[in-house]
Amino acid sequence: MPFGEQPAYLRVAGDLRQKIADGVLAPHTRLPSQARIRAEYGVSDTVALEARKVLMAEGLVEGRSGSGTYVRELPEPRPVSRTGYRSAGGSGVFRQEQAAGGGKGSWESGSSQEEASPQVARRLRIQPGDRVMRTRYLFREGGEPMMLSTSWEPLELTGRTPVMLPEEGPLGGLGVVERMAAIDVVVDNLLEEVAARPGLAEEMNVLGGVPGHCVLVVSRTHLAGGRPVETADVVVPADRYRLTYHLPVR
Repeated sequence: MPFGEQPAYLRVAGDLRQKIADGVLAPHTRLPSQARIRAEYGVSDTVALEARKVLMAEGLVEGRSGSGTYVRELPEPRPVSRTGYRSAGGSGVFRQEQAAGGGKGSWESGSSQEEASPQVARRLRIQPGDRVMRTRYLFREGGEPMMLSTSWEPLELTGRTPVMLPEEGPLGGLGVVERMAAIDVVVDNLLEEVAARPGLAEEMNVLGGVPGHCVLVVSRTHLAGGRPVETADVVVPADRYRLTYHLPVR
């Protein structure tokens, strides 16, 4: 195939995508049937089917059992503010992952001890199998699930201290910086890496959406003198939220 020339199914998908973007195929409108696509574009059944699959994978249309395939009403992405360390108000994690715009947020959390996986061990610079405290969060904005976060802290550092459980005890919910300061650990750096990947079935079941739709993943690590003291993965649906960074100029 010559460079720049698209397969037939991509050309058909592109035309249908443009009609969706232009409002010709409005939200909740039924997508043309496979037979109609075949006739309108002069393509085979296979091409028509593949074009519909592309739109489905892109999250532009959704199947409804016993009814057909319909154009989805895409939400206007809302910002999730990433402002680094702040010392006031609410849960320590949620202060950094909360949605901007003044919306009221709530969260659920649960902690448990486990052995560090090789990936977590690498991020915390400990040995695989070392004990860590894992804390899972579900954040809501206006009652709607918006974000998942899972954090890990090495129990070699926090075990048998008042900050062993991030959301419990006298310092519960204060955030990594304040909690570590309480045990004389000074957090002086924060590293974040942002990536995109298909959402896992269990993630989308909680957040709402179709497995495989894109999510943004923020891999965050707090450091004290170069030593990782906490690491976390924050998962946000990419079609509903965008990451907005406010960084000071020094």
